[in-house]
Amino acid sequence: MVLIWRWIMSILFVVVNAVAMAILGIVFLPWAVLSPQGALIACKAYTYWVQFTARWMVGITWQVRGTVPGEECLVVAKHQSFLDILIIFQALPRPRFIMKRELLWTPIIGIYAWRLGCVPVARGKRGAAIKRMMEDVRSGRVPPGQLVIYPQGTRVKPGDYRSFKVGSYVLYNQLGQPCVPTATNAGLFWPKGTMLRKPGHAVVEFMPRLEPGMAQKPFMARLENEIEAGSNALMREAGYDGELPKARDD
Repeated sequence: MVLIWRWIMSILFVVVNAVAMAILGIVFLPWAVLSPQGALIACKAYTYWVQFTARWMVGITWQVRGTVPGEECLVVAKHQSFLDILIIFQALPRPRFIMKRELLWTPIIGIYAWRLGCVPVARGKRGAAIKRMMEDVRSGRVPPGQLVIYPQGTRVKPGDYRSFKVGSYVLYNQLGQPCVPTATNAGLFWPKGTMLRKPGHAVVEFMPRLEPGMAQKPFMARLENEIEAGSNALMREAGYDGELPKARDD
């Protein structure tokens, strides 16, 4: 009976927030088109609405730990769920995400992504996209902020392992900015591939930053080690007792 009730509330939660996204997207659209600030405020408002409904509809709360970066930097984050996107977006002052180019053509969402300064990447053309973003920041067309990338390239279920792609290092090297490894346990409560939401306390943790100038091999090893170890610790804290990916030892 409890599981049936959770399914009912989870489906209602998904529907309510899909409607809220559409309403906020339409209401804020004129401001978002005119100003990146309008797009930012609209998306921040949506995250607070989801946080409110998540608490009372499906029993999910969330928390941010560590020092939230306020300067220009590269945020390299574990990606388990749409929930960790929301938490990171709410926490960062001016987030922008590396995203698939196809998302630019999604109604309303594409306009907001463009106005926020997200970086649409076509396969094999990430370097050109980053160069264009840096030029836009220097010219003032896009305000400076925090660039977020998911090093595994996709959502990864808790307990699954997927290697970290070298694109994180390429960005770190090109930008010459600090890198902030970021861990999460959000996938335990907002799982990939299902509408069922599970009650619990989701955490995103911003870990100590890596300064510019590291070579590729030690950077990638430390990045993966810290993100995986941090995420594993958060999942254990939340009561997860399954297998967890091992941190690298090289």
